[in-house]
Amino acid sequence: MRKPAVLVTGANGEVGYGLIENFNKQKLEMDVIALDIRKLEKGLRDKVSAAIVGDILDENLLQRLVSEYEIHAIYHLAALLSTRAEFTPDTAHRVNVDGTLNLLRLAHEQARWHGNPVKFLFPSSIAVYGLPSVGAKKETGRVREKQWNFPTTMYGCNKSYCEHLGRYYALHYRQLAADASPSGVDFRAIRFPGLISAMTLPSGGTSDYAAEMIHAAAQGNPYACFVSEEARIPFMVMPDAIKSLVDLAAAPADKLSQRVYNVSSFSLSAAELRDRVVKAFPDAKVTFEPDLPRARIVDTWPADVDDSPARSDWSWQPDFDADAAFDKYLVPAIRKRYADG
Repeated sequence: MRKPAVLVTGANGEVGYGLIENFNKQKLEMDVIALDIRKLEKGLRDKVSAAIVGDILDENLLQRLVSEYEIHAIYHLAALLSTRAEFTPDTAHRVNVDGTLNLLRLAHEQARWHGNPVKFLFPSSIAVYGLPSVGAKKETGRVREKQWNFPTTMYGCNKSYCEHLGRYYALHYRQLAADASPSGVDFRAIRFPGLISAMTLPSGGTSDYAAEMIHAAAQGNPYACFVSEEARIPFMVMPDAIKSLVDLAAAPADKLSQRVYNVSSFSLSAAELRDRVVKAFPDAKVTFEPDLPRARIVDTWPADVDDSPARSDWSWQPDFDADAAFDKYLVPAIRKRYADG
């Protein structure tokens, strides 16, 4: 008899690493199936029940998963991130949209087969927002979920569309069919701010200047920041990102008033980030050499977001504000990372 399982796509990424570590510490009662296009990192392999190398665009592989596992939850983390997506927008669309649609279909098939809803956790992004100017960004302040949904990047467009796909599967699937019935997909999405991890290196996100800055300083390397000193967006450290996903997954369905939620922790300008990095690493050499196309993208993202629905519906509360993020997590953990080699 097959044991209920959780599927984690993009398992080798920053969020996947943290999520698998969390499942291992919590001694999750379900098997954890890790899927990535690259071989799972050695340190994670003994923390999952199966590590599968494969592509979310490979429908034969996904059908194999349907036949071999009883999947009750999907954490769909696989994506082509914002900076990389701008160089290959067609590929980004296939990975980010077609791949997500494949996984939604898989969730539906599994729900139909075992008769229970399949929770589908989807990390969206502040890239779904597109403010028209720095002036509008300053004037607007904290942005709510339904404001300024005009993304300027392929990644942002992909994430926005997939939010709608998930909402469709959850609420309106095949609504005109004579045999219409619920899809069984319990879709829940979080719009993440810029994420900073002490344990893994950044991998192609446009908000990665924060993580790159602190990792470079810890290694004694100079860093030229690709946004201006005034550029400001919300951030969150990886433990809070994992906490938000796990908390949203655990929330009772009848408590959720929407399918897509903002979450946030703290908002800093690039200059304020630099000041905190230099305080922790006095020899750090941080300069500002804006890459105008990338910097313009960051300028379209909110300076901060309103996450009051998450706080109200499922008691979201970050563990780390800016001070705690640097003093209790980033600086000590990154120092240890590079001291240990």
